[in-house]
Amino acid sequence: MSWIPLAGLRAWPAAALSLLLTLGAALWTAPPSQADGDGTEARLAAAVDEILADPDLPSAIWGLVVQDARTGRVVLSRNADKNLLPASNLKLFTTAAALDALGPTFRYTTRLYHLGDVSADGTLSGDLVIRGSGDPTFGSSGQGDPLDDWAEALAEAGVRRVDGRIVGDDDVFEDARYGEGWDVTHIATEAYAPPAGGLVWGDNLVSIQIRAAAVGQRPSFESDPAGFATVTGDVTTRSGGGRLDIERTLGTDTFVLRGGVPAGYRGTLRVPVANPTLFAVHAFARALEEAGIDVARAERVDVDDTERKPSYDGAEPLRAYVSPTLDEIVERTNIESDNLYAEQLFRTLGGGTVDRAADRVEAFVSGAGADADGLSIVDGSGLSRKDLVTPASLAAVLRAMRAHPASGSFLRSLPEGGGSGSTLRNRLSGVPVRAKTGSLMAVRCLAGYVDGPDGTPYVFVLMANNYTGRGGQIAGAQDDIVRALAAGRRVPADE
Repeated sequence: MSWIPLAGLRAWPAAALSLLLTLGAALWTAPPSQADGDGTEARLAAAVDEILADPDLPSAIWGLVVQDARTGRVVLSRNADKNLLPASNLKLFTTAAALDALGPTFRYTTRLYHLGDVSADGTLSGDLVIRGSGDPTFGSSGQGDPLDDWAEALAEAGVRRVDGRIVGDDDVFEDARYGEGWDVTHIATEAYAPPAGGLVWGDNLVSIQIRAAAVGQRPSFESDPAGFATVTGDVTTRSGGGRLDIERTLGTDTFVLRGGVPAGYRGTLRVPVANPTLFAVHAFARALEEAGIDVARAERVDVDDTERKPSYDGAEPLRAYVSPTLDEIVERTNIESDNLYAEQLFRTLGGGTVDRAADRVEAFVSGAGADADGLSIVDGSGLSRKDLVTPASLAAVLRAMRAHPASGSFLRSLPEGGGSGSTLRNRLSGVPVRAKTGSLMAVRCLAGYVDGPDGTPYVFVLMANNYTGRGGQIAGAQDDIVRALAAGRRVPADE
């Protein structure tokens, strides 16, 4: 499915998109315009100057763009053409390009094949294959588990045993599980940094359930799905508070826990797996067992580890799982800032390859009227510290998406101020804003749309890099700027 190309937007004047400012230059250089007859823009400029001049605000490199979303006229600008780390603001590029290329109604389909024979006693020989499509929703939290449904359907059809291989086919994507420049401490144990892959199940996270014992005793650990991860460690149950540290050697699914838990504690850790494909295969084998199907003799295989690849010529799938529509996937990606969903969309854009995905995103940015030369896009989520984009390029994408056929889907994917379950749940409540956050160490970004006091729709991009101190102060300053845009003036803290 294709959408109206954005090439026509290239005619926007460059001066209407951004103003090149040096890092030490004065904040506002745009001359007064007839559009500022009531002095609103002058008040906004003074308000932002005041906010960023706060002596208690950590020193940072700021990149700002505020535009009239209807005309593209730049209202405020600072370092608009300087490359900065976007963190999760990069998801705005990924999701916009995905909606443009695939359309809001696009769906993934993951299929189950049996490539072999069935005996009279219900024994499957040959290969039982899960053919992945890159779908991030397959077995994802809140989506139900298609593997359970498939296992139950096989049991109801009379299958009693699997003697052949259970194969996970992830060849729809290249094997590039992590973005270039991802922090090793993130990919080792953090739930927000699971590996990507052509076959995804359960968000590529294994659950470790922890139950306290008597004081002084070792708690119990249980992985879910059972038998996939190995959990060891030196942990005790304490009468007071506790703290757990978790370690893992990369490339393994052995986790070591250290520390203590309080008496009566019951909790769950979710940690990334090493091989998503084998994780899905293991989960399917467990589902088959729970449905009463014997898989004791079934070999569990990642298609990349075998020379005997499945052949689908003439084969019809036994079952298929069809994902929610792309607009629903994009909504979760941006509202929850889901890194795995973003990485799966990114690779889908590239036909399975990261390099081609980056080329397509950059082409979309160019089509939106921005200069994409010199940008560095190496992943889809913004977890990499090698991602570098300009505030002007992000503002151009936001403005282009406001007029895009998929504008409604894109807008709905951006958190509202104070929106429950979103990254803005504790920010900007009551402000007419839709915006995406982004954060890494020494990086805080906020970009989206806000309505001014006279109904003027603004596109805004607020990027802060290279600060020391508390990120919350930077985020607070960004929120103050958005409130000023909405009110047309500086809003005192007590209002």
